[in-house]
Amino acid sequence: MLSTPLPGGTWTLGDLTVTRFGYGAMQLAGPWVMGPPADRDGALAVLREVVDLGITHIDTSDAYGPRVTNQLIREALHPYPESLRIVTKVGATRDPRGGWPPAREPEDLRRAVHENLESLGLDVLDVVNLRLGNAEGPQPGSLAEPFETLVELQRQGLIRHLGVSTATAEQVAEAQAIAPIVCVQNMYNLVYRQDDELIDRLAGQDVAYVPYFPLGGFSPLQHSALSTVAARLDATPLSVALAWLLHRSPNILLIPGTSSTAHLRENIAGADLSLSEEDIAELDKLGH
Repeated sequence: MLSTPLPGGTWTLGDLTVTRFGYGAMQLAGPWVMGPPADRDGALAVLREVVDLGITHIDTSDAYGPRVTNQLIREALHPYPESLRIVTKVGATRDPRGGWPPAREPEDLRRAVHENLESLGLDVLDVVNLRLGNAEGPQPGSLAEPFETLVELQRQGLIRHLGVSTATAEQVAEAQAIAPIVCVQNMYNLVYRQDDELIDRLAGQDVAYVPYFPLGGFSPLQHSALSTVAARLDATPLSVALAWLLHRSPNILLIPGTSSTAHLRENIAGADLSLSEEDIAELDKLGH
C-alpha cells in the first residue's frame, strides 16, 4: 500500500476508520449496472489500484450486476487487507429490464445479507445500508420493519454497523430512534443540495454523510459558474465538484466511481484541489 496521503484525511464509522476519499464500485458492472464489465481485467486492476493508493472505503451492493461487483471485489482483493472496509446496501433487487424494484420484506433482507456475505467471502459485513425510496429518490413512509430486520441481523453478529440510503430526514431520525447508524447515503452534489440541513445535523452527531452521484451520475454536472471557477483554477469542473464536497462538511465521505485506473488517480488529484473562500462562496450559490 502506498503512503501518499489522500485528500480529506480519515473518518470513523462507528469503530471503523476509513479514508474520506473512498471508491464506489457500481461502475465496474456492465452498462446501466447490469451484467459483467466489458474489460474484466481492467475492472480487477482498478480495485487493486484502489487498495494500492491507500483507499480503505469501498462501496458496493449485491444488486450491482447483480452480484458482479461483489464477485470482482472478492476476486481482486480477497483475502482483504486488515484496513479495508466494505460497505454494502440491501433493500432493492434488479429486474430483467434493469430496474430497481424494492426488496424490503424481512425475508428479502435476510437473503440479501447472506448473499452479500457469500459473494464477498465474509463472515460479517462492516456496514449495511438499508436502501429506501425508488428511482425518483426518497419517498416518505416508515422504515421500522425493514430496519428492525437489519438490527436483528446485527444482533446475530452478521453486520457491524448500520446506515440508510435514499432516505428522508424523517426516516433518518426514525432509524436513529431504533438503533445507532453510522452513515446516510443520499444523492447530493454541488447542484443537488436538498440535504444541506441534514448534513449539518449529522455532522453534529458524528454520523457520516456519503453522497452518491457526487459528480452528477449518468448526467455529469454542467454549470457555467462551475466551469468559470474550474477555468480560474486550471482544473476540471469535476475536480472542483469533488473538492467542494470535501470542503462542504467534515462528515462527507466521497465514493466517486470509475472503471479506469487513470480516472481514479485524476479523481484523487481533483479532490485535493485547494479552494479559496471566494471560490467556495461562488460555488455555494449554485445550490440556491
